[in-house]
Formats: sequence, structure tokens, C-alpha cells
Amino acid sequence: MARVITEACIGTKDRSCVDVCPMHCIHDDGPEDQILYIEPEQCMDCDGCVAICPTNAIYADDEVPEALSVYIEINALWFRDKGAAREMVRQQHGS
Repeated sequence: MARVITEACIGTKDRSCVDVCPMHCIHDDGPEDQILYIEPEQCMDCDGCVAICPTNAIYADDEVPEALSVYIEINALWFRDKGAAREMVRQQHGS
């Protein structure tokens, strides 16, 4: 099981989760990304990022609320096609 970062990260992009991740699997490419992304294959499901996230944006992939479930796909897509993932975030968030 991996963690997924959802819409609440947009506009905040607090990096405290990056600092506590023992696997160094939380990424972004700076200002062109509106949200942080967790690499599914590297996440060891330690919950450290969940506990420290100030916006409660991080969920286990099987616990993402239905209204935010598209972020499971967006998160995985970023590691294959960053441009497509960024466009999906823009479409979802309207920015």
C-alpha cells in the first residue's frame, strides 16, 4: 500500500512530509508542480507523512475519499508523464 497526496496540498505544498520521509519518495519539480507526489513503488507505508501534513492531504491509496480518487491516478501518472499529471491537476483544481 502506498500513500497519495490529494487536492488539499495545492496552494500549500508544505514540504515537512519530504523532510520526514525515510524513503525519500515524495517529489516535485518546483514551481511548475502545484502539488507534491509520492512514488508508489518506493513508499513503505510508514505514516510519517500523514502525521505531519498540515492540510491532511495524504491518505493510504485504499482510503482516499471517493471525491478525491482521481488523485490516485494523478500521483502515479506523474512518475510516467509529468506534463499529463500537471494538466490533470489543473483540470481538477481549475487553475
